Amino acid sequence: MVSSLIVAAGSNGAIGGDNKMLWHMPADMRYFKEMTTNNTVIMGRKSYEAIGKPLPNRVNIVISKNEKYKLNGCYTVTSIEEALNLAQKLYGNNSKTTEQQIFVIGGAQIYKLAIPIVDKLYVTEIKGEFEGDAFFDNVDLNIWREASRDSHKKDEKNKYDYNFVVYERKKL
Repeated sequence: MVSSLIVAAGSNGAIGGDNKMLWHMPADMRYFKEMTTNNTVIMGRKSYEAIGKPLPNRVNIVISKNEKYKLNGCYTVTSIEEALNLAQKLYGNNSKTTEQQIFVIGGAQIYKLAIPIVDKLYVTEIKGEFEGDAFFDNVDLNIWREASRDSHKKDEKNKYDYNFVVYERKKL
């Protein structure tokens, strides 16, 4: 089963501010939904609280340091490793496991924990500089190789140029 990270980041690496998104990009929201629907999503407590509810048609796993933190419609765990192990267990011997993916969806602290252990990165590059308090580090091309890039120009609904880029971990 493939474990992935999905993130949208500005040119300066900004991904959020005050626990909110910094832009309105319907194309990126559609991409996120297409990629994560019918899969497992792993997020930190703050990201869950910003969303406010479990994401539909997905298995939702929320990471919190508080062992007593419980949510309706979500599994709760205390570490990224526990979240990934739970996701693997939930799929068990399901015949669809080769098609299923686990997506780490944020926030910044969870991304830092996940990047050393995931297999793929789905990065939406938003072409703009944004003021934020949460950032995603540049992708280290010594570790990752660009597998695909789909570039788009801004339009009436999407205020910025953007790229959907998929990176795969290099085999060492």
